[in-house]
Parts: sequence; C-alpha cells; structure tokens
Amino acid sequence: MTPFGFTPDDGDEENGKPEDPNQENLSAMMRQMQEQIQKQFEQLGINPTGFVNPFAAFAQGGQEALPPTVVRDTAKKFVQAQGSQPIGTKDVTVVDNAFEIADLWLNEATVFPATTGNTSHRSVSRLDWVDETLKGWQATMEPLATGLTGAISTLLDEAMAQQAHDPENGEAMAGPMGTIAGLLRTFIGSLIATQLGQAIGSISATATGAHDVGLPLLDPARPLLIPENIEKWSADLEIPKTEVYLFHALREAAIARLFEHNPWIVSYIRSAIVDYGRGIHIDMEAIQRQAEDAMQNFDPSQLNPESGENSFTIALNNGIFTPEETPAQRAALSKLETALALVDGWADEVTALAAGDRLPALTQLREMYRRQRATNAPSQQLFKTLLGLEVTPKLAREASAFWQKVRESKDIAARDQIWSGILPSAEELLDPEKFLSSTQVPDDLSGLL
Repeated sequence: MTPFGFTPDDGDEENGKPEDPNQENLSAMMRQMQEQIQKQFEQLGINPTGFVNPFAAFAQGGQEALPPTVVRDTAKKFVQAQGSQPIGTKDVTVVDNAFEIADLWLNEATVFPATTGNTSHRSVSRLDWVDETLKGWQATMEPLATGLTGAISTLLDEAMAQQAHDPENGEAMAGPMGTIAGLLRTFIGSLIATQLGQAIGSISATATGAHDVGLPLLDPARPLLIPENIEKWSADLEIPKTEVYLFHALREAAIARLFEHNPWIVSYIRSAIVDYGRGIHIDMEAIQRQAEDAMQNFDPSQLNPESGENSFTIALNNGIFTPEETPAQRAALSKLETALALVDGWADEVTALAAGDRLPALTQLREMYRRQRATNAPSQQLFKTLLGLEVTPKLAREASAFWQKVRESKDIAARDQIWSGILPSAEELLDPEKFLSSTQVPDDLSGLL
C-alpha cells in the first residue's frame, strides 16, 4: 500500500526521458510535505496509512467528509498527553448538589424549565467529555469538510474539462495542477479532522462543562461539569469552592435549558456553518501561483534555523491553500458570531439574575470567566483557524447588557420570548429599545391595510 495516499510519478525517468527541473522540484516538495505530515500523524500515535485518499470513497458516497475516527483518536491522544483524572465519589456529590441548587435558582430567572434528559453522570472526566461531545462536534463541523470536498470536486472537474479542450497543454497541466489537485483531494479531510481533534483535545483541558463553548454539543441537551477543570480554573482564587461550582452549574444548566427548549437555535447556529461551507471556492490559479513561488525558493535540505521547518512548510502555514472568502460567507460568519455572543450573553445575564446576592463573589467570578475567555479560549481558536471567526469579549458584553436591558424594561418572559422570534443583529445589541419597537406587533393593524 502506498503510504499516506500519494507518491509522485517517477515513470518518465524510468523510460529514459529527462525530467523537467520544475517538475523535479515539485516532486521533491511533495515528498517532503508527505514525510512531514506522516511524521506529525505518527507523533500523535495515529497510523497514517488509514488516510489513503479519503475523498475517493466519499465521492462515491462511501465515506464521510470528516473522518470521525481521526477526530476521536487525535482528541484522545491530546487528552491522554495532558492527563485525565477519573471521577470520584466526592466529585459526583459536589456536582450533583451544585446542579440541584442551580436548578432551583434558575426557575426564578428564566421561563425555560429544567432539562428532562438523563440526570446521572453529570460529573465527567476530560476523556468522558470527549466521548460525550464528539457527535456534536462532528455534526457542527462536518459542513466545512463537505464544502471543501465540493470545492475540490469542482476544481478537478474544471481541470479535466480544460485538459479535454486543450490537448496540446493537457500533458503540462497534468503535472503541477494535477499534483496540487490530487494533494488537496487526498489530505484535506484528514487534515481538518486532525485539526479539529487537536482543538477538541485542547479544549478538554480548559472546558468546565459541555456548553461553556456556546455550541450545541449534546443531543438531547443536558448539563455536565468537569471537576478537574473547575479545580484548575479556581486554583488561584480565594473563593469558597461551593460558590465556584454553583457559578459554573448555573451557566451550564442555563445554556442546556436554552438549547433543549429552543431546538431551532441549534439549527440556526449550524446553518451558519453550513452556509459558510457551501460558499467555499478554491481559486486554482491563485494556488498555482503561490505554489510556483514556493517552488522557486524551495530547498528540501534548507531548514529555518529558528523553527526547524523548510521553506515550503512556512509557505503552507501562511495560507498557501486558504480558500477565498465570499460576501455570503462573511455574512454567515457575522450571523454565527452574533448567535454565539447572544448565547453567551444570555447565560451571563441569567446566571447573574439567578445568583443575585446569594453568591458574594459573583462579580469576581463573572469577571474571571470573561477574562479567561478573552485570553485563553481554545474554542475561539478553533473558529479562528477554521472559519476566521473570533467572538470578541466586547460583543459578548454587549449581548449580556442587551438581555439585561430587555428584562429591566419588560420582564423575564419578554426577554426569553425573543429566542422564539427574530434575533437581534450585532448593531441592534446596542439599542434594545429600538429592537423591541421594530419587532413589536401593534395592537391596531388597520393602518397596515
């Protein structure tokens, strides 16, 4: 079996034909890249021979665009490298007590009732968290891989059509263009799966629950907490652990209620990612230009003294294969960013209302949470890497203020009722009164007739 799905064709040399220097450089570049990617997978303990052209089977409907085994294996390797403490009896007791109190307090702060799912195993280890959320990550991120697969299929169709209409240049095109297209087709699904697995593994070391990333990762939605990470989160805080656990239980249970009783929000968030994935288009000419530039300076034996990488690796990390972003995709990103900020802001407002004066350190806990999300949030890094999206702390604060102002000017029911209608835009977050007036149905509709 050909290792890692790609080996440049050396048939011309065997037939005695001199090889084009540019093609020779390209072959060396591809061999070097293949070796590097293979080594990266092997360092993670993953067998790279399992990634022999994942798109060939997918094109025939026989394989998913985002290989779930790659995501899972990579994520678990990261978790095992960082360590995962098993759940003890004390962890179960502390978490269950926190959720029992949180549910009572939340009943006064939101119209959405407690989740009806399984209430056992609400305290999980890092490894358990990966197992619990993996299907949600897969469903949420698969549209990206599907979009890239479709873009690559279009690219290959265009390349073959061009070759059919240009027989004189067909052989030349089959060289660099065919090799680059084959490279994309072979590696993109596994590379995205590996990148996602790395992100999930990294998030598992800091996530305090299943919903603090703001995404619908459990079906049905239910609250979970990771005691090991909560202990780590509060290590330097001079705050009673009871308050810390209650704070995280309130946020986690609030978002679980929101997702369970408003299932359309799950579709709304995922549709933004689908819209982005659907709009992916790969500019082959731009890639070819960048690849040619990379080849001119490529020397397999020359390494960067600081990073130990060769010149092609540096070019790849700078976005040599980055797809174009369309206006429709930018609109999808704005929709997703605002939705995530609204979820985060609503959870912050509901948590603050539910806790009231019963958590003396509430202000400190909220600020700590915001600060850590602003400086060390792997979920934000995931979106930044895959989508170019970063939910800024400023937008989350504006969303929290928006929900609070709506509640103060109306009531809790009116605040939560907004989730069943049209959500505010990023601009409307700054003017809750204007948003409410624009969505309110007048008592007298005669003027509209």
